[in-house]
Amino acid sequence: MRTDTIENFLAQLAARVPAPGGGATAALHAAQAAALGAMVARYSDSAKFAEHADEMATITATADRLRENALGLAEDDAAAFTEVTKAYGLPKGTPEEVTARSAAIAQALVAAAQVPAIVIAVGEQVLGLAEQLLPIGNRNVISDVAAAAEAARAAATTARVNVEINLGGIKDPATWGELAAVADTVDDIVLRAEKVTAAVRDGLVR
Repeated sequence: MRTDTIENFLAQLAARVPAPGGGATAALHAAQAAALGAMVARYSDSAKFAEHADEMATITATADRLRENALGLAEDDAAAFTEVTKAYGLPKGTPEEVTARSAAIAQALVAAAQVPAIVIAVGEQVLGLAEQLLPIGNRNVISDVAAAAEAARAAATTARVNVEINLGGIKDPATWGELAAVADTVDDIVLRAEKVTAAVRDGLVR
């Protein structure tokens, strides 16, 4: 996915194939959010912003790491969903096959839910960077702080539904509870992103 063209990726996304799908797009939203945050930080590393030089360096390094993580998660999501499809395609002609198929499906669904759960966490971390940049970033690119927050929100909300769609097939109560708890954090992420965007818009000349 990392070496593909955008046009080809979108063609695959539009095709009638199991993956890539919404989970991969959630991760790519997170990657774009991180990239936007890194850009703002790099535009805020001149002598004019010397007071915040150390913070900007940390934000840049963190955003670059999160971008790479998110890109890997996009690939992981596509692979995980492919395994779900394979599990549903296992034979079920005998009781033994039914049992094996059910176990394979349950295992694949856990993996398919865990990837977007991690994407939610990455989106939250990227949003935290946008919140850091909001008061100290270069005002010439302040709209990109809002863009980063909105992309992080899209990552989290898109990933949430990709967690939730798999919860119905997860039978282990502890695993189900952990994943559901991560999904429940998204409402707070949405509110925080809205605050960042509102603050940016309030400072724009209209």
